This record gives sequence, structure tokens and C-alpha cells, in this order.
Amino acid sequence: MTAAKAAPAGNEGKAGKARLILLTLAAGQFLMALDSSVMNVSIATVADDIGTSVSGMQGAITAYTLVMAMLMISGGKVGALIGRKRAFMIGCAVYGCGSLTTSLAPNLTVLMLGWSFLEGVGAALILPAIVALVASNFGKEQRPAAYGLVAAAGAIAIALGPLIGGVATTYFSWRWVFAGEVVVVLVILMLARRVADAPPEHRPRVDVLGAIVSAAGIGLFVFGVLRTSEWGWFRPKAGGPAWFSLSPVVWLMLAGLLLVWLFFRWEARLVARGAEPLVDPALLDNRQFSGGLTMFFFQYLVQMGVFFVVPLYLSVALGLSALDTGVRILPLSLTLLAAAIGIPRLWPDVSPRRVVRIGVLAMLVGAVVLMAGLTPDSSAAVVTVPLLLIGLGMGALASQLGAVTVSAVPDERSSEVGGIQNTSTNLGASIGTALAGSIMIAVLTSSFLATIDQNPAIPADVKSQAHTNLAGSAPFLSDEQLGAALEEAGTDPAVAQAALDANDSARIDGLRAALGILALTALLALFFTQRIPATQPSATRGPADAPS
Repeated sequence: MTAAKAAPAGNEGKAGKARLILLTLAAGQFLMALDSSVMNVSIATVADDIGTSVSGMQGAITAYTLVMAMLMISGGKVGALIGRKRAFMIGCAVYGCGSLTTSLAPNLTVLMLGWSFLEGVGAALILPAIVALVASNFGKEQRPAAYGLVAAAGAIAIALGPLIGGVATTYFSWRWVFAGEVVVVLVILMLARRVADAPPEHRPRVDVLGAIVSAAGIGLFVFGVLRTSEWGWFRPKAGGPAWFSLSPVVWLMLAGLLLVWLFFRWEARLVARGAEPLVDPALLDNRQFSGGLTMFFFQYLVQMGVFFVVPLYLSVALGLSALDTGVRILPLSLTLLAAAIGIPRLWPDVSPRRVVRIGVLAMLVGAVVLMAGLTPDSSAAVVTVPLLLIGLGMGALASQLGAVTVSAVPDERSSEVGGIQNTSTNLGASIGTALAGSIMIAVLTSSFLATIDQNPAIPADVKSQAHTNLAGSAPFLSDEQLGAALEEAGTDPAVAQAALDANDSARIDGLRAALGILALTALLALFFTQRIPATQPSATRGPADAPS
């Protein structure tokens, strides 16, 4: 009798421990995903608080995802070298230090040190480790459910991020978001002691040269895209640098691509010599795996471009508060969450290729509808239907792509897959933010100057001064900010009104151009959906299908 009672009690204790471990890993995934969406509704507020511009915040957001993209594969190897649990806990500690630094940041430099660098480094250690730790703490029968719940935590984070950021910024301060992250990190570190480690089968050698070359290649390429608004894509802008009569952007992007090519050549050479590469090039020959990576890249490029552009329209062009901006983005969050969790439950045997195609089409249609609906006279309601469609598309892709990539290779390579997959998503995120921002600023600048030139009420000397001052790029300003600057400069009221009208029109032109390039990217993604399998994979599902 006693033994009969003890057995269920023991099983209940094991179940409780398993739930606690799952909660710990899901909290880590939630935290990593939260930072990709929580502050976008507060871009204007943060920029004003630390004395920078929208372009400066664009650089900080891009740098955060770029650091992760550069270090994610190396982070996975470090986890295999020192143990995944230790890598997870060290990553959490580094991430917590970054959050604390960001919460106290007095300027853009300190913000980028905390948010873009330290948090990026911490995430590069945490995310690959989560994949392996789920495998080491749960049996094969339990893993699909465990991976699914961790994935759901990431989807919930990116869905609720805008609302959390809006509430904190409106009623308290954006700094409380990062201070709160420090508390969450401390809780995770206390709970992580119960997590069983995932000991590597062998002690790997880290390909240091490969890590440096790959990071440099990715970094140069994305940095080039980020500087296009100030330096120009091909022809150098007036007053900007020129290398051999071309914009430095051309040479930076070419150098980045060359280094990436050299990286893969070096990795192939290591494999031929029997040495351990940072990335086995043979993985990319796997049609299903490379197809999943490609779609992850496009998903996050469009996703982060939208998360950058739409909050700017709501908070700067329309002057909404951070909370109101978060509420207006809520339709995207709801459909993202519903699709990410609902599709696998309601249609577990649905064709991944069909779901992915529908998801990409939803994102494409949403971007086109929003682009067409934006006018100087449009209201905040114009974003509702497009965001419902875009969120539906994002959730549809999130529901399938993780299983596609993880099931494409043997279980023992799941940690390596996690590193490569997170590199793809963060590379897409950094390029999406950089590309959308650079296109927006470039079109805003040219539109503003063209409108000024065509207005006969503006004196010739004012037009000349505008061209000189805005030769690099025009700032993305609200009417209130521009009006205050014009009043401080003692500008004639008629000229000031003309400048305000030109700025209003130019802002919309810039936003529509950015949405247009995101729609074009979604259209391009349709050509790669053929690589997604038509039937559901039978292998276990990984958490990386959650936003990160």
C-alpha cells in the first residue's frame, strides 16, 4: 500500500521537476524574443531621451540582431565545448549585465554597449543551448510537446512585446523594461540549477579563423546596407565619402560577400582534411534544411522591417503615445499567436509547403495593402487589416519552419542546427531593419528636397541651404519636432508651413517606399517555397521556430 502510494508521488515529483525545467528554458526563449519587438513602439521616446535620432535607434536595433547573427554559430560551438548548461547560465549573466547597462544608459553609445553588444553576446550563448538542453532533459516522447511550448513562449513574447513596451513607456519609463529583464534573468539563473546538462559526445575544436572570417563578412555586408541612406547605394552622396568614384557601400557589401565565400571555402577545406569545421558545408546541400533557412531569412527580414516602419508611422507621423502604438499593433500580435499555436493543433498533418506559401502571401498582401492605404490624411485605423494579414503570415511560417529545419538532420546535430538557424533569422532581422530604414530615409530626403524645390513661396537661398544641410540624409521628424526647430531658428511662418507640409508628404513617401521593398522581398520569397517539404516531417520539433 505504501509502495503503491509512493510510486505516483514519485512520478508527480518528476512531473513537477520537468515542468519547472520547461518553464526555465521557455523563460529564456521568451526573454530572447521579447527584445526583438518590445522597444519598437518606443523608438521616438528613447531617441529623445538619450539624445539621438531615429537613424541612431535604427543602428542600435540593427546592431543587436547583427551581433547575434555574427556570433550565433560560434556560441553553439562554445556550448559544446564548455557544456550547454554552463553556456546557458553564462549567457544569461551576460544578458542580464547588458539589460542593466541599457536601463541606465545616458546616451546612444552606452545603449549600444548594453543592448546591442552585451545582450547580443548573451543571446548567442543562450539560444543554441536551449535546443540541446530540451533534448537532454526530456525523453523522445516528451520532446515534441516540450519544443512546442518553448516555441510558443517565443511567439507569445514577440506578440506581447509592443504592448509591454507601450505600457512601460507611457506610464513608467522604457528603462523599466530592461530593469525588469534583469529580474527575470536572476529568476532564470536560480531555476537553472535543476536543469540537467547536455554533455557533448566529444570535445570539439573551435574554428577560430572561420568564426572571425564569417563574423567579419556578415558584419561588413550589413554595415554597408545600414549606411546606404547617408552614403548612397552606388553613387556617393554630396559631401559623403567616395572610394574609386563609388559609394563605400558597394565595396563594403562586396567585401562582405567575398569573406562569406572564403569562409565556406575554408570550411570545405577543413572537412577534406578531416578536421572539424564551424559549419559543415554539406548541411547546406540538404534541400529541406537550406529551404527552411532561406524562408527563415525572408520571414525575419520582412517581420523586422515591418516592426521598424509601422511603429514609426504611428508614433512619429501620427504622434500616438507608445501605449496607443502598442495597442494598434495588437492585431498583428493576435493573429501571429493564433496561427503559430493554432495551425499545428488544428491541422497537424497539413502540408508545410502550403502553409508557408499562404503565410508568405498573407505578408505580401498585408504590406501592399498598407503601402496603398498610407496617405498624409490617413488615420491609425489604416494599419489594422494589413497588420492582421502580416501577423497571420508570420504565425503561419513560425508554425512550420522550425520542424522543417530540425527534422532535416539527425538529432545529434540539433545544437548545430540551432546555431545556423538563429544566424539565418538574425541576419534577416538585421538586414530587414537596415534595408527598411535606409530606403525610408533616402526616399524621405529626396521627396522633401523635391517638394521644397517646387514650392515658389520658398526663397532660393533657403532651398540652397536645405540641399546643403540635408546632403547626407534628412532626419525622420514629427511635426512637433520640426516646428520647434523652425521656430527656434526664427524661420518665416510661410516658409515654416511649407517645410511642415513637405515633411508630412515626404514621411509618407519614405514609409511607402520601405513597405514596397518589404513587399518585393516577400514576393521573392515565394520562389523559394518549393524547397519546403509537402508533407509533415516526423522528426522532433525545435524551439527555433519561435521568434528570436
